Amino acid sequence: MSVDYAGLPSHPSHGLAQRYLPRGQGAVLGFTLGGGTAAAERFYDAVQLFSRMTHIGDVRSLILHPASTTHAHLPGDVRERTGIGAGLLRLSIGLEDADDLIEDLALGLAAVAEAEVTIADADAAVVVAAAGR
Repeated sequence: MSVDYAGLPSHPSHGLAQRYLPRGQGAVLGFTLGGGTAAAERFYDAVQLFSRMTHIGDVRSLILHPASTTHAHLPGDVRERTGIGAGLLRLSIGLEDADDLIEDLALGLAAVAEAEVTIADADAAVVVAAAGR
């Protein structure tokens, strides 16, 4: 799994994020599961607290699969070239309890693991911690 969040030191834009957003980089992030669409669907279907929405900025935590929603109109090669891979999921972290969100993300990761879809560094806490929770 790879996490795309400018608040992480490993992100290519981390320095800019620190400079322009010194009090935190927000609660929207993406992560990509190895295993493509199959992994994303299993994860997406397993979580219970995250609402399935195509917008961000709600008080509820949201989950989005861009390849099948906001970017579905683009050919697959264009999506891949622009970073919208089949395994990409985007999260917007809301006001729910952080432990509850971590537990929900763990359900998603467990569903992916049970399906024997390959993922690496499968740690739900990394995703929520990346959102500054």
